Amino acid sequence: MKKRIKFMFLSATFLFALGVSAQTVESNSYKLGGGILIDVGDGGTLVGPHAKYFFTKNHAAEAGALFGQGATFVHALYAYHGLFPGVNGLNWYVGTGPSVAFGSGTTLFSLLAPLGVEFVIPKVPVAISADWRPRYFFIENETYLDASRFALGLRYTFN
Repeated sequence: MKKRIKFMFLSATFLFALGVSAQTVESNSYKLGGGILIDVGDGGTLVGPHAKYFFTKNHAAEAGALFGQGATFVHALYAYHGLFPGVNGLNWYVGTGPSVAFGSGTTLFSLLAPLGVEFVIPKVPVAISADWRPRYFFIENETYLDASRFALGLRYTFN
């Protein structure tokens, strides 16, 4: 029942974002985007809402809350974006930022380092991203690298 409520909430949020604006993005950039992120890899799948805000053409911040594996993961990332010359709407990015996981009476801190590509569909207010996001956990007196995480994102974009 909880999963069904979360799915319905996320679906309603995404559809609301689609209905907020009838704009189209004329170039390969946008100022603000919001949608859904799916993080997959060893240990299970995480799904939840996320948003990206561009401070400048190349510098962006991303925030998200992902649910799964009996936990809630909250992250805030900085990413540097660059263009692939000759391909309208296709960008690469690299970033880093903190993440906190809450669940089962435990709180875990980690550092994310995504490396990926993003395609802003020309004349459509939608961006699709795919990235590799290794996560470096800080667990008590030890550290642990989980390099087997990947994410797919779908965002509705606003200028």
